[in-house]
Amino acid sequence: MRISRGEQLANYVILGVFALFAIYPILTVVVGAFGHDAGSPGGVANFGAAWEQGHFASLMRTSVLVSALVLAIATPLSIMAGYALGAMRFRGQTVLFYVFLLGIMMPAEAIIVPLYYDLRSLGLTNTIWAIVLPQVAQSVAFGTFWLRTYFRSSSRSIVEAARLDGATSWQTLWRVLVPLARPAITTLLVLTFMWTWNEFLIPLVMASTDELRTAPLGLAFFQGQYTQGFTLLAAGAVLVALPVVIVYLFLQRHFIAGMLEGAVRE
Repeated sequence: MRISRGEQLANYVILGVFALFAIYPILTVVVGAFGHDAGSPGGVANFGAAWEQGHFASLMRTSVLVSALVLAIATPLSIMAGYALGAMRFRGQTVLFYVFLLGIMMPAEAIIVPLYYDLRSLGLTNTIWAIVLPQVAQSVAFGTFWLRTYFRSSSRSIVEAARLDGATSWQTLWRVLVPLARPAITTLLVLTFMWTWNEFLIPLVMASTDELRTAPLGLAFFQGQYTQGFTLLAAGAVLVALPVVIVYLFLQRHFIAGMLEGAVRE
């Protein structure tokens, strides 16, 4: 079915309007980061001033450590759980899958108070693990759902061929299916990193010490505690968002491929 020029023009106009609504706040923050007001040097120097005054070096180290731990733990667990629920058959499989779905559907705000008391009883509050473990659980819930869909629709002939060659389930997963699932796994890595890096509530509740503040949490304390102006706050916001932008730009081809591959699978 051919689309007329009028329909194409209308589509572009609608997409352009929505793009402006999405980009305008970002441009406002970026332009404001180079501005000048009381207490800011103006221009590129704003980023250096925000970095020093907001102690973003320590905040970034904590965020990098938390993100690395969450990715290192959640990714292999998601791969194994997704493979077990998607490619294997065992009793209670459906019930277990719905348990994982609860981790996606349950908002963090609903469980953050009992979770805090549970971790406090274990002596984990005000530690890096109080920030990491809840996010690992959230990431595994989504990762299992994401990779279960991929493994469930993966080519059965490839799996059967691997089994005929004497490969175990473990070997079939890591030597056959995981290399083929690279786009889906890369997409999962990018999404998990973005969500972990931007997480605010869990670090706020679980860790009260300055040493365990993550970058988004530190940015919230930056306003009022270190500066009253907008330009340094905007510069700090750009610094906090920059790692996510860099990771996405670096992996964007694999990310888009994984999203499109997931979209066409049934």
